[in-house]
Amino acid sequence: QVQLVESGGGLVQAGGSLRLSCAASGSILRLAAMDWHRQAPGKQRELVAAISNGDSTNYADSVKGRFTISRDNARNTMSLQMNSLKPEDTAVYYCSADVVVRGWPPRNFDYWGQGTQVTVSS
Repeated sequence: QVQLVESGGGLVQAGGSLRLSCAASGSILRLAAMDWHRQAPGKQRELVAAISNGDSTNYADSVKGRFTISRDNARNTMSLQMNSLKPEDTAVYYCSADVVVRGWPPRNFDYWGQGTQVTVSS
């Protein structure tokens, strides 16, 4: 079994910053791609940022220049530094990972965390 746990959400004023973290644990041989998604009330879940095992990154246009995704492969963690936050960034933020699970043969599975609430007040 593999677990992803997010932390770092909270309430912040517009223009402020938050740092989200995602910790993966369990029967992990290797983490491949990792992503942050978010879902605002009444809206579909959307991809916010993605990072490959080789540290290539991609961002949604709405967060480019404000958010930075990073990872620590040795610790099986991922972070999302969010600066210049706007009220429209309010959402539940989820981390997800493509995990190569221990076993023979090794197999890939997608896992999701439970989410952490980010609220940006105007």
